[in-house]
Amino acid sequence: VAMETVSLEHQIQSVQRHIAFLKKEQMELLHDLHLEILRLQKHCSELTHDLEMKELESRQQDVLDRELEEKCRAMEAQLQEKEKDNLELRKELQHKETLVAALRSSLRSKERRFLEELKRRSHRVTILDTELQKQTEAAAYLS
Repeated sequence: VAMETVSLEHQIQSVQRHIAFLKKEQMELLHDLHLEILRLQKHCSELTHDLEMKELESRQQDVLDRELEEKCRAMEAQLQEKEKDNLELRKELQHKETLVAALRSSLRSKERRFLEELKRRSHRVTILDTELQKQTEAAAYLS
């Protein structure tokens, strides 16, 4: 019985050592798990912060994109208005070029008539001058 008691005491001590070892291992494991949880929480916080920053940047980019789209639409409207004005100015220019061509043609025609009239009058002056000379000679001869 004494041997059995000693054997039982050894077994109890062995079990107690195993329990102490397992408790120590469990404590170390729990400590490591707590450290890992803290690390993961920190990482999660950093990721959340990064995500919030990216969402903020995305919203700001959306605002900028909308502003740029509005500016583009305004510029396109201005461009269309300028193109419309330009078309009207081209039509007006074409009309004025037509008027200028008509005026040049009219001017050439009037110049031609003026030169013909001038030639005709010059010829008439020459004829009258010749007649005057003849009459002067006749008057001189008669006097």
